[in-house]
Amino acid sequence: MSNELDNKIMQMLDNADFLTLATSVDNNSSASNVYFANDGYDIYFFTFNPTRKAEQIRVNPRVQCVVRPDGTEGIKELQIEGIASRVNDAEEANKAYSMILNVTEAFKEYMEDDFLKKNNVIGYYKIKPTVIKYVDFFATRRFEWKEFPQNNETLFSSIVKGIARRIGLYLRAVRAPFFTATIAPICLGASVFYYSFGIIDWQLFWWTLFGGILAHAGTNVANDYSDHLSRNDEVNKLASPFNGGSRMIQAGLMSPVKVFIIAVLMFIGTILIGLNINAKIHGEMLAISPLLWFGVAGILLGIFYTAAPLQFSYKGFGDIGVMLGFGPIMAMGSHYVQQQALLPLENWQYVPVLLASVPVAILIGLVLFINGFQDYQADKEVGKRTWIVRLSEGGELANYRKPFYVYKFSLYFTFSYIAILGLIGIFSTGIATPWILLALLPSVLAWNAINKGEQWLDRWLDDSEDRDKLPYELLIVNVSTIGTHFSVALLLTVGYFLGNVF
Repeated sequence: MSNELDNKIMQMLDNADFLTLATSVDNNSSASNVYFANDGYDIYFFTFNPTRKAEQIRVNPRVQCVVRPDGTEGIKELQIEGIASRVNDAEEANKAYSMILNVTEAFKEYMEDDFLKKNNVIGYYKIKPTVIKYVDFFATRRFEWKEFPQNNETLFSSIVKGIARRIGLYLRAVRAPFFTATIAPICLGASVFYYSFGIIDWQLFWWTLFGGILAHAGTNVANDYSDHLSRNDEVNKLASPFNGGSRMIQAGLMSPVKVFIIAVLMFIGTILIGLNINAKIHGEMLAISPLLWFGVAGILLGIFYTAAPLQFSYKGFGDIGVMLGFGPIMAMGSHYVQQQALLPLENWQYVPVLLASVPVAILIGLVLFINGFQDYQADKEVGKRTWIVRLSEGGELANYRKPFYVYKFSLYFTFSYIAILGLIGIFSTGIATPWILLALLPSVLAWNAINKGEQWLDRWLDDSEDRDKLPYELLIVNVSTIGTHFSVALLLTVGYFLGNVF
């Protein structure tokens, strides 16, 4: 019976060239038809890595398939449960490429595209079956099973990988790699206080940092929810690790309701931490203080960055809000907590930290600004009037010259400002310290970003270039801008600490 069943299964696999693939994450199910090739019972298929099915497989590799060859009479099919994974071995990927081309050449152009390969857009996937059900509804034996226990994950592996995937899912939802935007100003605020007074309340520092990260997480997730409602992320075809949101909803990894709930929980956590800190340094949770107003301003900016009715980012105020929130508000809030906890003074000495926060504020604004180049088309389509849209529109082709001039001028201004502030620190140590001149070192990164950006602009205006692919070529400028922001903030923080030590 086993050999007979094997023959029937293999005959159906060999006679079919496409299957229906079902994937699911957190009750978000998806189904699609894909061309496939089989090597024995193992099934290979090609897809683009940003597709919904590929995204869901990375989080939940358990899939179900239905194979039904064309022309099959009656109700006869294979129902397959299996474990799917991306093929990472180069030799196996080449084998999958050849096998799939023998089935169809529909995707040959994309499979051989060097640009798509370089940018990790295309992928080959393998399904190892755990159960194959042979269905022939009009046969004597309507259902027959073949199991593949060797393809199942062990209990321990399933638990460990499941936990790791779940953690990765939530880290992606809150866009954890961008928490550097919060870490930078909070560390800077504490270091400016240390420069002035030589002490730090580390417990309050960590609570401040944790509260700031929760606020940032809530802002990111709320942004994704609001951009889903406006369809901004849905129409964005140029999403990358630096723009277009986390894509949790679009990839079917979380429902809109769950994304909304996570945003609410993050903001509740932020408020509770902020009120607790306020109680520690002022005696009451709701004591009227600069910290309370910093918290209110930060929460409002986070919620209404993309949320109706204010939608700051849709009206061109998003960049300003980000600069304020991830610049002076967080830096001065961190500084204020330290001063009131350790040396409560009637007159808060906020001028040094305010001055120190300016470069960090400008640079985080530039991170958002340069990311907006790739978002231009989607933002314009949904009426999101960012400054990139305002400065670039006017013809069929986006004119990025004006916004790039703003970007370049802002970088020159930032490093000139650091140089002047550092020189002032030589003569007026109450304002700054010359050690912050260390923060001029990342000007090399900024110079590289400017050069790469200008080369990219020349290509953008060249009619012979493929403008559908060019936005991805700007990613090196995105990376350089992020690196410039965090390295400048880090060196400013180190500079103020060194200013007290030496």
